Amino acid sequence: MKIAVVGATGLVGGEMLKVLEERQVPITELIPVASERSVGKKVTFKGKEYTVVGMQTAIELKPEIAIFSAGGSTSKEFAPKFAEVGTVVIDNSSAWRMSPDHKLVVPEINADQLTDTDKIIANPNCSTIQMVVALAPLHKKYQINRVVVSTYQSVTGSGVKAVDQLEGERNGQPVEKAYPHPIDKNVLPHIDVFMDNGYTREEMKMVNETKKIMGDDNIKVTATAVRIPVIGGHSEAVNIEFEQEYDLQDVRDLLANTPGIILQDDNANNLYPMPLNAHGKDEVFVGRLRRDESQPKTLNMWIVADNLRKGAATNAVQIAEYLIEKFWSVKA
Repeated sequence: MKIAVVGATGLVGGEMLKVLEERQVPITELIPVASERSVGKKVTFKGKEYTVVGMQTAIELKPEIAIFSAGGSTSKEFAPKFAEVGTVVIDNSSAWRMSPDHKLVVPEINADQLTDTDKIIANPNCSTIQMVVALAPLHKKYQINRVVVSTYQSVTGSGVKAVDQLEGERNGQPVEKAYPHPIDKNVLPHIDVFMDNGYTREEMKMVNETKKIMGDDNIKVTATAVRIPVIGGHSEAVNIEFEQEYDLQDVRDLLANTPGIILQDDNANNLYPMPLNAHGKDEVFVGRLRRDESQPKTLNMWIVADNLRKGAATNAVQIAEYLIEKFWSVKA
């Protein structure tokens, strides 16, 4: 089981290596891959140093699985080349997410759609992943009509440059800006580029990806995506209108018993999800469950997850684990 990690020297790539090690994925050979300027650098995996190689070298090694976190243009160019030699690509960029020919997968929800002919599999957007993990069991029972979501997203979602900007501003040091405005002591209602309809691309990802993952184009979604001065962990305020009436305690029980979710909903003890506590965790944390008193059959909730873990690296590794168990163990 040869596994390549493409973008191994980046923020998400480093997290992927960590998650692969923690979850003890059965790897016989690790192939760390990065751009030409990073070739020759070293990464550590399971206490051993590995030398970073370039794309062509990795393709020639024909790994069984390649987990990509190297940006959309890189994925568009190289994912098909890996697929041509028989490698299954799990791609963390937006390049293939809305392609009708490629699956968009959150394992808890729709991994069973995967077949051995899927050679490029899309990993969803971080803010979408954590939301749909919480929405899926509720949709199955009560049928969701509409979702209104506002996100509070950490700077790690923008990469190392954004983390450096926040830390530099906090320390009064000159910084190269990742954002058009200061991020320390500030809130930016602007993630990704603005589109013709006035929404950002991040907001429209949440709209479109939610429908695709849930397999229901009738779910109406509207989103506002906001960057906040937090390092690690995305938070979301989500308002959900159902077709069916619900019981609040039933909702709590349903979420508490859903794999991958940790319910933190105890107001009396000030227990609710926070990014500080979600850091380094693979689960999605849900709390502040309450009825929307302004209209019927509507629920408010608060969802938090580590965007580098379940929002990116962990979800991709879980897809790899599913593939290994379903297809390679059969062939072994």
